[in-house]
Amino acid sequence: MEPRIQYAKTSDGVSIAYAVRGKGPALVCLRSGIVEFKLEWEVPEFRTWNERLAQKRMLVQYDNRGTGLSERDVTDFSLEALQLDIAAVADSLSLGKFAIFATVNTGPVAVAYAARHPDRVSHLILWCSYARGSELLKSPQNQALRHLIENWELYTDTLAHYMFGWLGGEPARRVAARMRESITHETYRAYQAQLNRVDVTDLLPHVKAPTLVLHRRQFPLVSIDAATDLASGIPNARLALLEGESAGYALEDSQAVLDAIDEFLDEGEEASAELAGADVRTILFTDMQSSTALTERLGDAAAQDIRRAHNQIVRAALDANDGREIKHTGDGIMASFSTASSALDSAIAIQRGVASHKEAHTDSPLGVYIGLNAGEPIAEEGDLFGTSINLASRICDHAEPGQIVAANVVRELASGKGFLFSDLGETELRGFEDPVRLYEVRWREES
Repeated sequence: MEPRIQYAKTSDGVSIAYAVRGKGPALVCLRSGIVEFKLEWEVPEFRTWNERLAQKRMLVQYDNRGTGLSERDVTDFSLEALQLDIAAVADSLSLGKFAIFATVNTGPVAVAYAARHPDRVSHLILWCSYARGSELLKSPQNQALRHLIENWELYTDTLAHYMFGWLGGEPARRVAARMRESITHETYRAYQAQLNRVDVTDLLPHVKAPTLVLHRRQFPLVSIDAATDLASGIPNARLALLEGESAGYALEDSQAVLDAIDEFLDEGEEASAELAGADVRTILFTDMQSSTALTERLGDAAAQDIRRAHNQIVRAALDANDGREIKHTGDGIMASFSTASSALDSAIAIQRGVASHKEAHTDSPLGVYIGLNAGEPIAEEGDLFGTSINLASRICDHAEPGQIVAANVVRELASGKGFLFSDLGETELRGFEDPVRLYEVRWREES
């Protein structure tokens, strides 16, 4: 069954088509192909590859602006505009922190987004990509392609050969035909012209997310030098060179690609679990602003609508970040996480979800407090008890509407994960003899 097509609206008003498959940590795919992503669910090799990738995580795919099922009447394909597509899809799904898999010419877009939004990108995977568009001009094959671009049919036939590794026949002709259906000749020329001028070299040192650079040794359109430049420019990035000449990650030795991606992503998750310890849980509490006053002011039915919106936003964030709802507290939700980073991702997703809700419903009085703590609670009859739980609740009580407040232990457990904290100092909390050092988690986009 093909995934359901959904739409997100960018801040500059462009509708982006996307689909989701699987559950777990989110992996957002930036596709370089000019063919709509639905093709990947029609071609058996790509469908199998996607299903395999979605077994352990939420696989998010979307069509770039101007292509496929996304809005086609678009003229702005700048680096800044293409980053808005990522943000729109992530915000529509209320994703907190997510991994990015970028292929070929979307690599610079992913690098720019990761450098400018370190609080949102957990991992970065760059496939057969580059930092400078001028790298493409070094390839004799790309120079030959540029001379063919006026002949749209011949150009797409040739591009299908290079990108998908098919030597001809019906499959290649079908892909080339879908290219011509997915984007107009004029739009493609504008899109490619922008990407040929891009240069994110100066942004490479600012990428904080763990990064994996994957490259095929014999890929003719992007050189190995471009891959090594990426890996050497991004702090602590790793480079994996694979045999083959196709950029079709699902077609040529696809298992090696999957194994490299799984090992890279799983390693980060295992490290987080080890850091936290087998018995340590991170606890998240939410509470609604002035819930009693809401009922008195709006009436039972309207107040219940606000509570329902809160519950939907929170539960969507828990589902996306492996959170377990422990109980509903009447005006909030208590949840448990195996890692501090997943709890923080969920908290950020909740506040962003609330902000999106209020943008769509300008008269909505919804406001949410969030408190986080970590420790070794006592589990009994599906509930959790103990000092760590009580402290998380008190921290939530201390928060302001729209604020995420975390204990120092949460900050320490999430050290090096790219989250931004502001020191609130030592605070006296009701029921606790000693002051507790608290930190605010920054979640709003930097302007």
